[in-house]
Amino acid sequence: MANDGPDQDLKEDAEASGREVVSGTAATSRLSSSSDRHLDPVDELKNRLSMWGESRNYKPDEDDEEGSEHELLLDPNMPEEYNIRLDNLDIHRAASNSFDDEDAAKRTDEHDTEDSPYPEVRAAVKNYDEDLPCNTVRAWVIGLTLVTAGASMNTIFSLRQPSISVGPLVAQIVAWPMGHGWAKVMPSKEFTTFGISWSLNPGPFNVKEHAIIVVMASVSFSVAYATDIVLAQLVFYKQNFGMIFQLLLTISSQSLGYGIAGIMRKFLVYPAAMIWPGNLVAVTLMNAMYERPPPNDPTILGGSMPRYRWFAIITLCSFLYYFIPGFFAQFLSVFAVATWIAPKNPVVNQLFGGLTGLSILPITFDWTQIAGFVGSPLIPPWHAIANISIGVVTFFVIGASILHYSGAWYAQFLPMSDSSTYDNTGAKYNVSRILTTDFTLDEEAYRNYSPLFLSTTFAMSYGLSFAAITSLVVYTWLHHSKTIWRQYRNSTKEKPDIHMKLMRKYKEAPTWWYMSLFGVMLALGFITILAYPTNLTWWAFLLAVVISFGFALPIGIIEAVTNNQIGLNVLTEFVYGYIQPGRPLALMIFKTFGYITMSQALRFVADLKFGHYMKIPPRTMFLAQVVATTFSCFIQIAVLNFALNNIDGVCETTQPEHFTCPGGRVFFSGKSLTRWKIYESFMLMLSLTATASVIWGLIGPARMFSPGQIYSALFFFFALGAVVPVIFYFAARKWPKSPFKFLMAPLIFGGAGLIPPASPLNYLSWGIVGFVFQYWIRKRHFGWWSRLNFLTSSGLDLGLALSTLVIFFAFTLNEINPPSWWGNDVVTSTMDFQDTAIRTVLPAGQSFGPETW
Repeated sequence: MANDGPDQDLKEDAEASGREVVSGTAATSRLSSSSDRHLDPVDELKNRLSMWGESRNYKPDEDDEEGSEHELLLDPNMPEEYNIRLDNLDIHRAASNSFDDEDAAKRTDEHDTEDSPYPEVRAAVKNYDEDLPCNTVRAWVIGLTLVTAGASMNTIFSLRQPSISVGPLVAQIVAWPMGHGWAKVMPSKEFTTFGISWSLNPGPFNVKEHAIIVVMASVSFSVAYATDIVLAQLVFYKQNFGMIFQLLLTISSQSLGYGIAGIMRKFLVYPAAMIWPGNLVAVTLMNAMYERPPPNDPTILGGSMPRYRWFAIITLCSFLYYFIPGFFAQFLSVFAVATWIAPKNPVVNQLFGGLTGLSILPITFDWTQIAGFVGSPLIPPWHAIANISIGVVTFFVIGASILHYSGAWYAQFLPMSDSSTYDNTGAKYNVSRILTTDFTLDEEAYRNYSPLFLSTTFAMSYGLSFAAITSLVVYTWLHHSKTIWRQYRNSTKEKPDIHMKLMRKYKEAPTWWYMSLFGVMLALGFITILAYPTNLTWWAFLLAVVISFGFALPIGIIEAVTNNQIGLNVLTEFVYGYIQPGRPLALMIFKTFGYITMSQALRFVADLKFGHYMKIPPRTMFLAQVVATTFSCFIQIAVLNFALNNIDGVCETTQPEHFTCPGGRVFFSGKSLTRWKIYESFMLMLSLTATASVIWGLIGPARMFSPGQIYSALFFFFALGAVVPVIFYFAARKWPKSPFKFLMAPLIFGGAGLIPPASPLNYLSWGIVGFVFQYWIRKRHFGWWSRLNFLTSSGLDLGLALSTLVIFFAFTLNEINPPSWWGNDVVTSTMDFQDTAIRTVLPAGQSFGPETW
C-alpha cells in the first residue's frame, strides 16, 4: 500500500496489526482463543500475533539492557507485511480503546505511565483492573452447558473422516448472546445458601464472566487423547476393560498436568518475560467484544450490517449448503473426475484420487474437505500456508510418486496413501496372529507370519516426522536461543510488571491445591495401570511422569517466548519401544502420560496466563479449569460409548457417513490424529506422530527402523531436518531479499502431519482457498478482510458442525441412507473410495518382501 502521509501511515499500521480502521478510528477486530490444542479455528489464530509483534521494528540503543522491553522476541524472518511501527501505535493507542465505561477510559490514561515492558502485551492487554463479578451462577451454568455441547459434538466428530471440531471460538461467540440474554430475562433477587449470597442475575454480563466461560471451553472442547486408546482397544484390539477403566484413564491423564502447572506458575505465568503470545490474541478479542462496536462500512460487502448479523448469515448458509455435498450429492465432496472415468484403473486412482490417492487435481466443493483436517484456511498467514503447501507438493505429490513407482518399500503391492498396516500378502495386518493371550508380542508367531508394511505416504510421514523433530530444534536454536536464555534469566529476577501487581489483590490458589490434585491423579493413574491388565509396569509409569515433569519447564519457556511447543511424542515412543517392546497397550498409555501430560500442563499454564491478563481471581481459575476438565471426561466417555453402540458400521472404511474412526485407526496403526491448528503447526511441529500401538509398541522400532530393516532409510530424515534449517538460515542472511527469508523448515517438513489419514486433497484445496483469502483478498480488499474474514471463517465452521449433527441425528440414527443416484453412487464405485488402488495384487499363496525378518 502506498503511504499518502502520516494519517495513512497510521491507518496502515493499524491494519497491519489487525485493527479495523473506520473514518480514522481504529476498532480492534482481531479474533482469538485461549490455548486449546484440538482441531479448531480460534486456536489457529494463536501464532498470528507472533507475526504482529511490535518489537521487531524497534532498533534498541546500544545501552539497552538485555531482556528489556525492546527484546526481539519473535522470528526475525517474518514477512514485512506484518511489520508495524510501534511509536505511532503507542501515540494513538487511545483511539483503539473506546470502552463503554468512560471511567475505564480514564483509568487507561491514568496507568499509561506504568505498563508492561513488552510492547506486544501493551498493545493487547489493559493495564488496569475492573471490579467485576466472575464466579457467578450465570458463568457456571453457561460454561458447563457449552462444555457439555462442545465435548459431545467433538467426540462424535472425532470418529468422522474428515473430522470436524467445534473450538473455543464458537463458545466465545455463542456465550455473548447467551450471557446478555440471561441478564435481560433472569430475576435479580439475591439468595443465601450456607451463608453465601448469590443471585441468578448479578448485573450486566461482563468480560470476566465471559473469560471464565472461554477457559472452561478451552480445557474441555478438545477430545481427550485417552479416548483414542479406548477406541483402539474396543474396535481394533477387541479389548474391553469396562467404563470404570475408561474414566480412570481419561481423568488421570487429563488432570495430572495440573500439578505440573501449579509448580511452573512461578516461572511461566508470573514473570512478564513469559509472554505467551497466543493469549494476546484471545485477550484482544475479549476486550473488543466489550468495546463500542465499530461503525458500519457500506463500502465493503457486508459492511452495512452488524458483524454478528454477517456471522449469522454465513452460519445459516453453511448449514444449509452442507446438506448437498454431505448427503444429497456427495460427488461434490471429492470431485475426482478422472477416477469416475476410470474407476478400476489403479494408477489413475492413485494419482487423482482424493481419499487414498495424491489428488493431483485437487477439486472439492465441500468445506469439510477443505477445513476438516487442517482447519480453516481463512486464519493462518499466507506465508505459513505456502510453506505447508510446498511440503505437500514436494514430499507427498512429487516425492511419494517417485518412491511409489520406483518400487521403494515394495510399493507396487501396497496402496499409495492410507493409514492401515499390511502383511506380505497385501492383506491388512492381522495383529491377532502375533499377540499372546496377555496382548504382548509372540515373537515366534511374528517370524512365522509377516513383517509389517506401510503405504507410501504413511512411510513418508514417519520420515518427515523425524525431520520435523530435528528441524524444529535447529530452527529454534538458530532463531531463538539467545532470546530464550535471556528471557529465562529475566523470569527469575525481573521486577513484577503492572499485571502482576494488579493480581496481588486476589488470593492465590495455594500450591498445595495443585499438589493435592497431582497426588490424587497419580494414585488414579497407578490404579489404572495396575488394577487392569495394561502390561505397563509401575516404574515405567513413573518414568513417563518424570519425563513430562522434567521437560515441562524448558519446553514451556520456549512456548511462552516463541509460541512453539516441542513435543515429546517421538521421544516417548522411542524410549518405551526399546525398553519394553511388544506391549502395544502399555506403549499407548506410556505415551499418554509421558507426552500428553506435559502438553496438558502447558495448556493449563497458558490458560492461567490468560486469566492473569484478564485479571481473573486465581482460585476461580483453578475451580473453573478442574471442574470443566473433569466434567468433560465423563461427557466424552459417555458419548463415545453411545456412538460405538448406535452407529452402524462405525470404524469401517466404507461407513456411509464417514464415521471411520481415523483417530483410533491411526492410533492402532501407529500414527495419531492429534488435531493441527494451522499456523500452530509451527508451534506443535513435533506433534506429528503419536502413540504407535503396533509399530512402536507391539512390533517395536528395532524391527521397523533399525539398520537392515525395511524402513531403516527413514532415519536419513533426522539428518535432513537438521541441515535444511541451517541452509535456509544462511541463505536468508546472504540474500536477505530472496524468498529464503520466508522458508520455515519445520512447517515444510511437519505442516502436513495428518497425511494419512488426510490426503493431499485436504491440504492442496486448503492452500488454494488460503491463497484467495489470505493473499488476494487481504491484499486487494483489506477493508473487508479486516472486518469480516475471521467471522466468515467461524460461520463456515459452525454451520458445518451444526449441519453434520442434524444429518447424524436425523438420518444416520434413523437408518436413512443418502439417495441412490449417479451423484452418490459414482463416488463409492471407485478404487479410491474402496481403498483398493494397488498395481500388483498377488494370487493366493504368494507373498512379497524379505525372506527373513
